[in-house]
Amino acid sequence: MRLTGPLRAVAVLLLVGLTWLLASTLFGGESGSFFSGASEEPTPAETRPRKYKCGLSAPCPPKHLAFRLVSGAANVIGPKVCLEDKMLMSSVRNNVGRGLNVALVNGVTGELLATKTFDMWAGDVTDLLKYLRPLHEGTLVFVASFDDAATKMNDEARRLFEELGSTAVKDLAFRDSWVFVGAKGIENKSPFEQRMKNSKSSNKYEGWPESLEMDGCIPLRPPLEG
Repeated sequence: MRLTGPLRAVAVLLLVGLTWLLASTLFGGESGSFFSGASEEPTPAETRPRKYKCGLSAPCPPKHLAFRLVSGAANVIGPKVCLEDKMLMSSVRNNVGRGLNVALVNGVTGELLATKTFDMWAGDVTDLLKYLRPLHEGTLVFVASFDDAATKMNDEARRLFEELGSTAVKDLAFRDSWVFVGAKGIENKSPFEQRMKNSKSSNKYEGWPESLEMDGCIPLRPPLEG
């Protein structure tokens, strides 16, 4: 009778040991631990690719501005202009509209100077000309189209955009999609430009081509002498 207590304790210990071994086999793998095995699984945050300013997949070099432009989709979804992770123009900000959506930025400091929309279907192109003519040297010009960007476009307006570095504006036509970044005083053609032609055979939407999206890094200019 004196052995009953110790025997029961031994039996309990054996049962606990067998239970632990079974749990280790099922959940712990070679490590023998449920928690250590679970910690080796990547978390959702680790599996997602890291995003940088304006959603870029890689960071911009020092003294560069990160940007993303998205043209409007048909006449339904408005365009977006993002610079250094700040949304300069969008439907949420309620400062976009049909035609050309244009943001002016100081090319030395990256400071936003102005944003404005120009209705190129029923508006007056003179408003656009007055906006572009007096630009200062080094001013960055961000453009995103919405619905129709070309009906009211005249020769002078096209020439002004060409002076900012555009090569596509000369062929820009009714309901073409267009995104562009240029600069006053640019010496070469801008590398930041896309145009999608309005074509019945290839349009993504009925009567409109697909939306365009473009991003990149723009070098800041050194301060102008004098």
